[in-house]
Amino acid sequence: MSFASDVKNELSRVETEKKCCQLAEIAGFLRVSGSIGLAGGGRFKIIITSENPAVIRHYKKLLQDYFDIGTLLEMREPSSAGKKRAYKITIDAENRSEQILRETGILLVREGNNYISDGIYDGIVRSKCCKRAYLRGIFMGAGTMSDPEKSYHLEFVCGSQTLAHDLKKLINSFVDIQAKDFQRGNSFVVYMKKADYVGDMLGIIGADTHSLIIANTLVEKSVKNDANRMANCDNANTDRIVAAAMKQVKAVEKIEQKKSLGWLPEKLRQVAVLRKENPDISIKELGAMCDPPLTKSGINGRLKKIEEIASKL
Repeated sequence: MSFASDVKNELSRVETEKKCCQLAEIAGFLRVSGSIGLAGGGRFKIIITSENPAVIRHYKKLLQDYFDIGTLLEMREPSSAGKKRAYKITIDAENRSEQILRETGILLVREGNNYISDGIYDGIVRSKCCKRAYLRGIFMGAGTMSDPEKSYHLEFVCGSQTLAHDLKKLINSFVDIQAKDFQRGNSFVVYMKKADYVGDMLGIIGADTHSLIIANTLVEKSVKNDANRMANCDNANTDRIVAAAMKQVKAVEKIEQKKSLGWLPEKLRQVAVLRKENPDISIKELGAMCDPPLTKSGINGRLKKIEEIASKL
């Protein structure tokens, strides 16, 4: 099961108590998952489909709670390999389909004639709680997202440019979140890719558990990246220390070949012998072996002097 399906399963357990929010959530879901057909005599029927059984059961119950209608849930087997099983609810004229379309802001009147709107009806999303509920319905019907272990990407696939424009405006009405849109074939996509935006969006629509998963994943990735940077830094420092030690050993060997180490002053000779015999220890450890012990700056100064002498031979 995908991460997006897990999110929808969590959302299907959200109990929407306020009537205004129930209507907003139904409106959002119908906008992207419902289709309208003519039933004769100028009447309408609504067909709602979903591939997620938890989602379709959730909206069957929500329709019953708000509109007090009983609907029949049907299952359609996949028509070909690779297709998923689909679930369908049909609302006919006897179940007040026209009233549902009007209350959800989908069926409107202009110049005395009915028309099907293709955007978001402002009267449905006046309050913040209703905006959250509407977005939950839209996500349940047309939302998808990637696994945060791989990437951060959440999107809504809309059937019209007007709906995409209205949806982006609705999302961006929330503080500290920014959605963008683009056209993909005949569809219009509203999306966000920033981890904070994706996590906040899940929190807005009520998927608190999965919003927390996003936050935890972000922290874990940050800690892992910090650890990798520290490890890389340590490796780079080790490489520099080894390279410096090898350069010092070569300088000592050159002096030994050209003049012998006894040619060096006592203080330099002691350091030269210790470095040659201990090529893999740090400057600090090398200084501690001297008699008397030397600080890092003291041992560094003598090693640089040895390198200067070697360079002139």
